[in-house]
Amino acid sequence: MMRKLFIASTFLFWLAVLGFALTPVDLPPQAAAERRYTLQEVALHHQPDDCWMAIGGIVYDFSAYLPEHPSDPKIILPWCGKEATQAFLTKTKGRAHSSYASQLLAEYRIGTLRE
Repeated sequence: MMRKLFIASTFLFWLAVLGFALTPVDLPPQAAAERRYTLQEVALHHQPDDCWMAIGGIVYDFSAYLPEHPSDPKIILPWCGKEATQAFLTKTKGRAHSSYASQLLAEYRIGTLRE
């Protein structure tokens, strides 16, 4: 009786190991190396439908965001294609953006600024 129990439990153990080994695992995709842009490359994207900005050394594509901006998108347009850190930090009026706005930046990040 003990021998049968041992053989059965050993068989079930190895069957479980084999099942785990053959089960596909959904690993998160490896992050590709982040793209690096020069300020000259950012400057090529200075239109309302193609608006990139560099803020704090990070490059963002705000093209899709412009229509969603809480105030008139015309406020942002002069900064398309430019280094806009000071404009973002002060709203060009000496006031900081909200913490929500800072969190929102991650959605539009496309790379880093290469010096």
